[in-house]
Amino acid sequence: MTQTPHTIYICSDAVGETAEAVVRATMRQFDAHQVKIKRFSQIKLEDEIRQLMEEAARDGGFVAYTLVQPELREMMREESIRLSVRAVDIMGPVMQAFIDTFNDSPKSKPGLLHEMDDDYFRRVEAIEYAVKCDDGRDTHALLQAQLVLLGVSRTSKTPLSIFLAHKGIKVGNFPLVPEVKAPKELFKLPPQRIIGLTMDAEQLLKIRTERLKAVGLPYGAKYATLQRIIEELEYAHGLMKQLGCPVINVTDKAIEETAGIIMGYMA
Repeated sequence: MTQTPHTIYICSDAVGETAEAVVRATMRQFDAHQVKIKRFSQIKLEDEIRQLMEEAARDGGFVAYTLVQPELREMMREESIRLSVRAVDIMGPVMQAFIDTFNDSPKSKPGLLHEMDDDYFRRVEAIEYAVKCDDGRDTHALLQAQLVLLGVSRTSKTPLSIFLAHKGIKVGNFPLVPEVKAPKELFKLPPQRIIGLTMDAEQLLKIRTERLKAVGLPYGAKYATLQRIIEELEYAHGLMKQLGCPVINVTDKAIEETAGIIMGYMA
């Protein structure tokens, strides 16, 4: 018997990415294969909310919303009660806490998260820089980096660089290989602007073995042998010690978790 898909409705007077990100993060905690998301963006009228809520009531779903206009928020609350549809206010409690704690008033302007202000252009510049300096492509530009990530192959240097770039941080990264001399630029940077990434050898072996399968290379290539991995890690640890930089073991860590540790070092 086929199970009827459940629907979560996203409602926003802007794009709706914030609410959808929260919903998707929540869905990962459940076996949510039969759950779909339907997004309603740029909501401006109370009638649009009424229609959305009636659809949610018919489907038996619930609504996650980010509405900053007071009249739209009130309409959402009224329709939630009238139709007995659960509506989750993603931003409301945080906004109220801000008002109560700091005695301030919200701008009530939708879409401020995506406004093209100085922060937006800083993020764009950081992303362009991360691409330019990925995997040691431009070692001369490393001196302009706010942060340089070092590590052997498959220690998450590139995804971390891009993730941090989306936070507006200019990150370069350089792969450490015993046969390749470290660029002189690394030794000109203050140690606090360098982060070393390492991983347990056994975990790295699993990742590299899967990588070989993905690219169609034969099993047992030197790149994915324990002896080679230990050799690379010993070289990397020696160089990181020489540079005096912090070192993070990324074994079993999500990108977000490692990024949080890195940003703690930069605070």
